[in-house]
Amino acid sequence: MTAEILDGKAFGAKIRARVADHVARLVADHDLRPGLAVVLVGEDPASQVYVRNKGIATKEAGMKSVEHKLPADTTEADLYALIDELNADPTIHGILVQFPVPDQLSERDIVARIDPAKDVDGLSVTNAGLLASGQRAMVSCTPLGCLMLLRETLGSLSGKDAVVIGRSNLVGKPMAQLLLRDSCTVTIAHSRTADIAETVRRADIVVAAVGRPRMVPGDWIKPGACVIDVGINRIPAPEKGEGKTRLVGDVDFDSAREVAGQITPVPGGVGPLTIACLLANTVTAACRINGLDEPEGLTA
Repeated sequence: MTAEILDGKAFGAKIRARVADHVARLVADHDLRPGLAVVLVGEDPASQVYVRNKGIATKEAGMKSVEHKLPADTTEADLYALIDELNADPTIHGILVQFPVPDQLSERDIVARIDPAKDVDGLSVTNAGLLASGQRAMVSCTPLGCLMLLRETLGSLSGKDAVVIGRSNLVGKPMAQLLLRDSCTVTIAHSRTADIAETVRRADIVVAAVGRPRMVPGDWIKPGACVIDVGINRIPAPEKGEGKTRLVGDVDFDSAREVAGQITPVPGGVGPLTIACLLANTVTAACRINGLDEPEGLTA
């Protein structure tokens, strides 16, 4: 058996199409255009690419896109003043400060400054608490994308045995909470798990989010399991030339695809879902802030 390869680019495009349809309805029926503000501090090249791509995707969906580019020596007070201004702006429904930020700024304090209702990255302590207690929350984009892909692929997740490898606040913990909400039996495995291979072998669903290249071999995978690989690791690729690198996931793709029922590749799997879910979260935030029904198929 060879696994079905889940095409994240195609599914991301489907999410973005749903977003664009809902934006068009909000504009036509309520004169409401969801707005996303992205703040970039400094000149980090990778961050500049991410911000540019987010701006393009936001505009393509028919949404309002605002970019604030601040110098690397921006003070905490100046950044907080901008965030406070965006919190108060009724045309902005989502606020994202691109990380990493320069050393004089605290990522934790920045997240805490953003209105939780506009925290479309789902990083605030408030949103984490709402999610953990089963209430309506803004959910981190990557776990939300994984959940949407699992639902699209498997239908109902109720009763399935799921293992999340990794316990980060960004992916592992919210992913586990989302799977619990969909009535999975959930185990979080991590570096101290006593027999991690045996734990993973029980799972109908494996979400690998640990940041270690090809850590999960095929013989850890239950035959027919659905494998979602969140890892993005850059490793040397001498076959491409001296000093060249390539991207691999946390799962050993070649061996796992011989056992799994479905698997996401790296790149081209989970990655394209993240920006799509950022747009979805912004539309959801706009609806909640304005007391409108949440967009179907775009929320947890």
